[in-house]
Formats: sequence, structure tokens, C-alpha cells
Amino acid sequence: MRRQKSCLVERSRDLNKNYNFKLTKSIPNILLIYTGGTIGMIKDPETGALRAFDFDNLLVRIPELKLLDCNIEAYSFKTPIDSSNMEPRDWVTIAEVIENNYESFDGFVVLHGSDTMSYTASALSFMLEHLAKPVVFTGSQLPIGDLRTDAKENLITSIQVASLQHYGKPIIKEVCLYFEYKLYRANRTTKINAEHFEAFASLNYPDLAESGVHLKINNEALFKPNARKSLVVHKNLDKNIALIKLFPGISEQLLLSIFNTPNLKGVIIETYGAGNCSTEDWFISLLKETIKKGIHIINITQCSGGSVMMGQYETSEKLKKIGVISGKDITTEAAVSKSMYLLGQNISPNLFKTIYETALRGEMT
Repeated sequence: MRRQKSCLVERSRDLNKNYNFKLTKSIPNILLIYTGGTIGMIKDPETGALRAFDFDNLLVRIPELKLLDCNIEAYSFKTPIDSSNMEPRDWVTIAEVIENNYESFDGFVVLHGSDTMSYTASALSFMLEHLAKPVVFTGSQLPIGDLRTDAKENLITSIQVASLQHYGKPIIKEVCLYFEYKLYRANRTTKINAEHFEAFASLNYPDLAESGVHLKINNEALFKPNARKSLVVHKNLDKNIALIKLFPGISEQLLLSIFNTPNLKGVIIETYGAGNCSTEDWFISLLKETIKKGIHIINITQCSGGSVMMGQYETSEKLKKIGVISGKDITTEAAVSKSMYLLGQNISPNLFKTIYETALRGEMT
């Protein structure tokens, strides 16, 4: 049988429509979704200013894509979003794009600004329940037309990862993030550097894959979804939460003003070390009264790596007794998106704590 060559469909699609793409099923079909960010920009040779990349001419700018053994459909937001302006409503839009095209494609690559990529990717991991196909987030530190850009490698390898199959079935079946030769579980990542190409890290979970001379997959680390269940897309996110980072000398008045915010439903507190905090009576009493009002309080560590272990020290034992939720080794980004996701499900207070402390998409140990 003659092998069909890979190709790129050079047309962008309207973001809000569900298209019936007539693509071949002999090789993987990948949907490339551009939301914004440095990776989708090129430098004007005359002015040096960055401008949005025209994805209709993607093949011209990156001829290496012709060598990939897959079909690629390029598709961009009408107005690219700087990742600093990314909102939960934009997460819903990305989820809807995937939902509307889920049956037509074997994998998805989302191009996103690096600053809030871990937040968006973590949110999508919760929103896409029973996901059985790869959704790979990637971006770059330098624009695609820069001489030393990391954009091409990140994009090309992300597409390759999304195309990986075994007996016609995707190997990766989760939301992940690819950056600088490493593939991570998305909801385990955090951005650690604003200048280096190695911008992301997953300090509490092993890499899913590493790209070198060969693309090495860590099969044991891959998420194993329930193959018998169909994709469920959750679009109701509740952003009535607060994030507090404790510091020596934090005042009661400051915390009171936060806890008395109208419609507040959840507070994530970044505590010291293994989940420790002040044992001052006013502090513990304030948390206790806040929990009594039905506001969920989640305890996560300020440390880049490691886990909250409430009760290990006296300074966290009191938190455990008053009903503070343990975030274990969850990242701040995943804690924020998981809170919005669960609050949007209208779960009872007692059940909320149980579910939050349970790994849903491999986000905690």
C-alpha cells in the first residue's frame, strides 16, 4: 500500500463552530490551537517589534512540518490572548474547541503564552473528564522567527507527541505540557524561570517523556483513564476564591478583609514547609470561624517541591482539627483550578473536602 504523505491544511477555522473535517484516518490527525503567546509571534525585520503570526502560512514558516507523519489543521483565536489576560472563560473556550472536534482528531496541541500556561493546562485537565486523547500545551521563550528560538523544537516535538499511537490508539491520554525537551503532566507543572529555556518544572512527579536523539516515553508515569467512559466536558467554573501566601507578620486585619470578601467560597493558603503556620489564637480562631461560614480553606505548601503533612508538627495539628483541607503535594496552579472546578460542581461541604483530598487527574500523590 502506498503511504500517504503528511500534510497541513492551510486554513483557520471559526472558533465557535463544529466542523466535520474530511481528514484521512490512515495517519494521525492533529488539531493545532493557537490562543496567543510568544510562540505565535514573529519579529518585524524592519521595526523589530513582535506581531501576531499568520497561521494560514504556517507551512511556509516551518517547512519541517512537512516531514511529520500526520495531518495538521491549524486553527487560531480571532484575537490572540496574552497569557497574562487569560481568564476561566477562555479555558472554557479552549475546552469547547476540543469538545467540538474531539471525534475528528487524534490529538490536540495548544499554543499558549508561558506565563499562565500551567494554570490553563491544569484547568483543562479537570474540565476534560475521561479524556482518552493527548492534549499537549506548549509555547516558547523566544518568537518563532528569532535566530535562537525554542519555538520550532517545542512545536514540532509537541505535534510528534500528540501523534504517538500504538495499534491505532493514542499513547498519551491526558493533558500535558511540553517545554525544552521534556513532557510533563500538566497539572504537576509550575513556571520556575522567566529567562531560561527550561522554564517549567514538575518537582513532585516524574517526566512523562524526554526528547533527545530518541523520544523516550515513561510509560509507568502516564495517566490511565477509564477507557469505557466517554469524554465529559465541565464548563461551570466558580472563580470566587482567594490565594494567600503567609509571611511572618501577616496581620489579622488583612486576613479579615480577605475572608469577608462577598461571595467568597474558597481560600487557598500557601503555608510554610510541610503545611505549618502561626499558632496564634487569633489566627486559628479566624480560620475556624471562616470554615463555619461554609468557606473552604485549602492548605498547600509555599515550597516548590514537597508536600503538606498536616499533624506532623504542632503548628499544623490545629489546622487538621478545625477542618482545613490538605492540598498534599498539589501545585498552586492545580490548587486554583481544582478549586474552581469543584466549586462549579455544587458539591456539599463534607463531600468537597473528601474529593479535594483525592487525586482526580493525577494532580496529587
